[in-house]
Amino acid sequence: LMQLMSDPQVQGWIAQQRASGLAPSAPAAVAASEGMLADQIDGIRAHLESIRSALPMVGDALAAALARLRTEMADKGVDHFLLLLAAFAALGFGMERLFWLVSGGVRRWIMASQLDSPGERLRAAAARFGFGAGWIGAFAVGSVGAFLAFDWPPALRDALLRLLVAVVIVRMARVFGRVPMDTPAAWFWHRRMLANMVWIAAQYAVLQWLVGQQVDEDVVRVVAYALYLVQLVLIIEMVWRRPGPRDERHVSLNWFLTVSLVVLLLLRVVGAFPLFWLGAIALGLFGSMRLVGAIAGQLQRGPDAAPDAPVVPSVAAAVVVRAIRLVLIVVAGLLLAHHWGIDLIELFTGGSVTARVLRGFFSVVVIALFADLIWFVFKAMLERRLAEAQSVAVGDVHSGQATRLRTVLPIVRNVSFVTLALIAVLTALSALGVDIAPMVAGAGVLGIAVGFGAQTLVKDIVSGVFFLFDDAFRVGEYIQSGNYKGTVESFSLRSVRLRHHRGPVYTVPFGALGAVQNMSRDWVIDKLAIGITYDSDLETARKLIKKIGQDLAADPEMGPNILEPLKMQGVEQFGDFAIQIRMKMMTRPGEQFVIRRKAYAAIKAAFDANGIRFAFPTVQVAGGTDAATAAAASKMLDAAKATPG
Repeated sequence: LMQLMSDPQVQGWIAQQRASGLAPSAPAAVAASEGMLADQIDGIRAHLESIRSALPMVGDALAAALARLRTEMADKGVDHFLLLLAAFAALGFGMERLFWLVSGGVRRWIMASQLDSPGERLRAAAARFGFGAGWIGAFAVGSVGAFLAFDWPPALRDALLRLLVAVVIVRMARVFGRVPMDTPAAWFWHRRMLANMVWIAAQYAVLQWLVGQQVDEDVVRVVAYALYLVQLVLIIEMVWRRPGPRDERHVSLNWFLTVSLVVLLLLRVVGAFPLFWLGAIALGLFGSMRLVGAIAGQLQRGPDAAPDAPVVPSVAAAVVVRAIRLVLIVVAGLLLAHHWGIDLIELFTGGSVTARVLRGFFSVVVIALFADLIWFVFKAMLERRLAEAQSVAVGDVHSGQATRLRTVLPIVRNVSFVTLALIAVLTALSALGVDIAPMVAGAGVLGIAVGFGAQTLVKDIVSGVFFLFDDAFRVGEYIQSGNYKGTVESFSLRSVRLRHHRGPVYTVPFGALGAVQNMSRDWVIDKLAIGITYDSDLETARKLIKKIGQDLAADPEMGPNILEPLKMQGVEQFGDFAIQIRMKMMTRPGEQFVIRRKAYAAIKAAFDANGIRFAFPTVQVAGGTDAATAAAASKMLDAAKATPG
């Protein structure tokens, strides 16, 4: 190395590099960027000029291609042409009919398929698609056999080959266009997709036939743009008439799609192909992902369910849908790289700035997709458990556990989302080359500062965590803490929302709750007291109350909520005017009020029928009976009568 460094030529080269420095690199990069932009503008200008020059030649080129076809037909004869066409159709439809006859057992099995579970519906749909593909494949095999069995004129052979491909595309669209959705939406999308696929097949057949007839490339491009314009009209009509609520969001999305499609066609016409492929692949990816989501939702909802019925995704469905989305995104990325001319090997192994930036962007996309997969699988698990908990009836053996799940799972879902999002963002920044160690350290310092400055907030959050761990209360239970009482409606990280039985809503921080009295857990004992007169028969009263308790327990409406029937406990006390007797019963929480009112009404009716009287306060006024008192009273009465008015 020392000998090499001492070489005069090497020293001269080093001196030249030091003299030049790195300063010209930035202007060189700017100049290169400006050159690329100028090349793009020149390419667009040349593309438009070629279209302008090709417009006058379109009619003559199409006429020449048709003339060659007519010449071949005239040379061979119309009868020969019709015979070949009949053989083409006969072999194609004959193979199709043979496939239909052979596959009778498969058709009966598909018709008898059960559609109760999502797996059964998916298998039935796959079987129908497979049968349809086999049916159309038989037609294609028979039609190709016609080309192998007979000698075809070149122009006619090319035209019929293009026609065969177009027919296969259309028929495959009919099979795969039967999406499993509700009937009105399914028919709409099936017809519109079929119409668009017919026009796409026609475009393919015409353009490929023109290319086979060696028509000028610019003329073919002009014809393609005219066909694309009709395709644009068909797609815009489908966008504006698609089923759905005619709200502001629907209209806004329609305008966005319309403007995007028009811009894409303009980009294609002017030759801005990088932007065109970016927009086209993005729109195609968006539509494909929406279609996959709609099909997955309908498969899980069932054929007989309402279109707006909520769908609780299963874990398997979440994994499959996310896996399909991942495949679609990868395919879209590969297509974009192909049309942009990106060398993937250079992208993953090169050391240039562009390669490093693209690798970082690719890493961010992978991290986002992985986090999306984890989140939606975890969310599907939580929503499935939450739906199962909400379906448990009140009074069921597992109702307590279900209520606790309804309380805890929403909080777990929110905390999990925030945690996963934070981890994904930090990982993505690390993949982009950002040093996240100072950010993590700064977040720790900030957390300590917030902990000291917001002690009340920390107290509320910690108290709420321990309330949940202790299972002190759940959503739907009636609690009381100090001056606050009501039914628990919801939670947040720091507070609980209570609905008072008269309507007001309390939002109480967990730290302010303190001791909590839960009035909705397990059972309640309701005590009743009434007063009867001293001459009442206590044994008769006891028997009547016991009979009323048995009747209430046997009542189909009241009985399920009574754990121990109403019974008399005995005499509570001797009052000034009544004997106080005490009764009790055990009921489910919250049901004692209705049962109590029913019991009071039954006791009143039974006591009245059996001569047991309820005591009530009375005032007895008594006076003397001697003659002086009677005389004084008589005089007062006479004076009152003599007073005028």
